[in-house]
Amino acid sequence: MKVLAVADSDSYLKWAACLLGDLPAGSSPELVVVRTPIAPSPDQIAAAVGSAAGGAAGGAVNGAAGSGAAVPPVLSARALRRAAERLRPDAILVACTGPVVDVLVADVLADLRPRPVFVSGLPGISVPATEKAWLFRSGCDLFVLHSEREVAEFSRIAGRLGGGGALGLARLPFLRPAAERGGGGSAVVFATQAKVPRERAERERVLLALAELAARRPDLDVVVKLRALEDERQTHKERHHYQRLWREMGEPGRLSFAAGSMHDQLARAAGFVTVSSTAALEAIAQGVPSLVLSDFGVNAEMINLVFEGSGLLGTLDDLVGADFRDADPAWCAANYFHPRERGDWAARLAELVAEGPREPARSLLDGPEHAAARRRARLRVEVPPRMLRAGYRARRRVRRYLKALT
Repeated sequence: MKVLAVADSDSYLKWAACLLGDLPAGSSPELVVVRTPIAPSPDQIAAAVGSAAGGAAGGAVNGAAGSGAAVPPVLSARALRRAAERLRPDAILVACTGPVVDVLVADVLADLRPRPVFVSGLPGISVPATEKAWLFRSGCDLFVLHSEREVAEFSRIAGRLGGGGALGLARLPFLRPAAERGGGGSAVVFATQAKVPRERAERERVLLALAELAARRPDLDVVVKLRALEDERQTHKERHHYQRLWREMGEPGRLSFAAGSMHDQLARAAGFVTVSSTAALEAIAQGVPSLVLSDFGVNAEMINLVFEGSGLLGTLDDLVGADFRDADPAWCAANYFHPRERGDWAARLAELVAEGPREPARSLLDGPEHAAARRRARLRVEVPPRMLRAGYRARRRVRRYLKALT
């Protein structure tokens, strides 16, 4: 089975590179990055592919530029179309943000012959399930989810809205078994999240609590694990980058900052903390006592509702006291830690491929009312990012100028 995986950002690239490891033995996976304003840097690409190294059951994951290189190439939309026509894949894993998934399936990669099975999904925690996520991926034949709770929630949305294809269950591919963890650890790892907390003052409170922990516990190395360096793009825009914020605060304490592999950081961790991050699941899998901060709320906006009942919710005071916890086993079983043999996404994909030509999944975004949004999404994958950003800046200047005239 030939599978072409397309990613558009750092988190989706890591997810795709790992997920390809679930493919049946003998599969031929190819991985590329589609050029967008949030495309990962060369260092991010290397880290994402490196974190999945050795995990591909179906064989080594290659680039699709024709070189067989392990590092995936970054392709424009037109180059991606040509690569798909040349490879003639049985399936295409569209590991991208919602608008990019929609425009690739409905426009850029439409009318391929023979038509591949289109697969998509979300790279982390998807609770609560949202209609928006379903709408953007409703043109795909298979939607990959990572817990039975997610499958149940998206099944209800699918039943209400229609459209879309089958739902498949996978275990988040970067959840490593605890046996892989090294002995002991002297680090406390704080995993950042680009979207939350939103306010600068809230992020300053987190940094000050980490600094107080470092002052109280000189035996611990307190590490702020960044999603991306200041000059790197990521899936979601980060208004107040932690490292820049720390510098602007005058660096009032002993903190270190690191990018790269979360797995490597957790291998030496005595404790883990986050406001909301899929990395909390990695910490649980590696047996690292953890803490999910509840000071800023536990709700859908904070992307931490899923941790209710986990036993991990705590406060900044708990962080200062190094009060890390183990997750509740019953919560784990219902949320992301189901037995690996329950995962059926790869088998469902193989069945869809074996069935041959089929009626495409019905996208709920077909129609004139969505045409303008698709054109904007097409610009994101077609126009070089520097030109696109220059255009956005020019448009903002014109708007400000016109507003000043009124």
